[in-house]
Amino acid sequence: MRTTNCIIALMFLLAGSSAAHTQDSKPLQQGTIAETLDSWITTAEQHVVPAAEAMPEDRYSFAPDQKCGEFKGVRTFAQQLKHLAANNYGIAALILGQKRTADMANETGPDSVRSKAEVMEYVKGSFVALHKAVATIDEKNVVQPTASPSRWQKTRLSFAMDAVAHSFDHYGQLVEYRRMNTIVPPESRPQ
Repeated sequence: MRTTNCIIALMFLLAGSSAAHTQDSKPLQQGTIAETLDSWITTAEQHVVPAAEAMPEDRYSFAPDQKCGEFKGVRTFAQQLKHLAANNYGIAALILGQKRTADMANETGPDSVRSKAEVMEYVKGSFVALHKAVATIDEKNVVQPTASPSRWQKTRLSFAMDAVAHSFDHYGQLVEYRRMNTIVPPESRPQ
């Protein structure tokens, strides 16, 4: 009963706040668990993809240097995106009960993905994978325990929530990287 109440409360929270987050002219459907989770995946995608597209290709290798603070060993802009996308692909696999590849599990993405076009394709494909995966979530399996490498994430709902939270965590880093390169984020530009 407690799990059911938590799910219901989460669904109301998601349904109520999603409208404030989306800027798309077409309202996102939230009649089912899958639609609600998918609306959040869409919202993350609508922030991450334009953020990635706004950075010029010659700045995809950018990482803050020591004069900006303690940034030794941090990911480049491209590595941030590949990390985000590898996590998305890995989360999609876990939702679907599939085995993750090594580059999903270590969240680095394939070594072959290097150019801006390749990184963009990889990022966009990761959101496609998430959309397909969350479409399989329903009231019967949303909190059903699954095989998981995580000690604390064991359900499809927790995986989907991770994908959104993780995407927005790295979205924030992408914004900072762009600002360090005097590139105004698309969301901050006058409409």
